[in-house]
Amino acid sequence: MGFVSDFKAFLMKGEIVNLATAVIVGGAFGKIVTSFTNDVLMPPIGLLLGKVDFKNLKVVLQDGIPPVIENGAEKVPAVAEVALNYGAFIQTIFDFVIIGFCIFMVLKAYEKTKKKEEAVPVTPVGPTQEELLIQIRDLLKK
Repeated sequence: MGFVSDFKAFLMKGEIVNLATAVIVGGAFGKIVTSFTNDVLMPPIGLLLGKVDFKNLKVVLQDGIPPVIENGAEKVPAVAEVALNYGAFIQTIFDFVIIGFCIFMVLKAYEKTKKKEEAVPVTPVGPTQEELLIQIRDLLKK
């Protein structure tokens, strides 16, 4: 049972829970950025570049072949087109740059808060340890 309890303890550590939360939030954030890139950012860029839809940018290596149908039966199956979809790749690069920029901004803000926390001097509240010991000594003398 040592292995199971060790594994349970590993899973319940704060870092693992935080990591799982970050992965879930990151996945959702990735979808938001993908939608922003595909639906908001790329259409105006495509319009500026001459009404180009980046999703359709590709280099066709081999044309597709439609199926051959005789008497309602498919004699020769269809062959899919072989293409390099570089437009989708360009959109993915935009996604990556936007996500990287957002992470950079979050880390910069986090670093600023850490620097502010370090800059604030900690003032002791109440008597120091030495003062408490002196008070205890004086009470014991009485």
